[in-house]
Amino acid sequence: MSSPPLPPRDQRYREDYVPGATYTFGEVDVTLEEVIAFAEKFDPQPALHTDPELAAGNSFGGIIASGWHTIFLMMRLYVDHYLSTVANSVSPGVDKIQWLRPVRPGDRLSVRVSVLSNRAHQSRADRGSVMARIEGFNQAGELVASLVATSFMFSRNATKVSL
Repeated sequence: MSSPPLPPRDQRYREDYVPGATYTFGEVDVTLEEVIAFAEKFDPQPALHTDPELAAGNSFGGIIASGWHTIFLMMRLYVDHYLSTVANSVSPGVDKIQWLRPVRPGDRLSVRVSVLSNRAHQSRADRGSVMARIEGFNQAGELVASLVATSFMFSRNATKVSL
């Protein structure tokens, strides 16, 4: 069974996210320059992320992207392709982050988003929450990372959209 198509992001509301639906989105290239720049600023571990000579001797055989960098690349694809531009509000958080395979310069990542649940708010009919599993894959189709995210979203019947 195929997943129902999603409306354009500027016409997408909470009701459009159907539990059980799965979507694959985007591609982003991982570059050595970005891996090093991110790591120097946020995860400065030379033997893994910032020093090619030192990293050559690690168990991965070279520089790998910080796990956080990987999650942020996945987040970019998630925001650019999955989240609504008119109904998305805030997120109470993410769960179950897993780094499963190293991401290397030269990799190309895509994401698969699976809708886990869609719940209307009990006392406010104009909104609810959508929970999704976000999985990142490299160009070989290998799962590199995953997480579960919840987003608060407005319903189509919302009379006033405010955060």
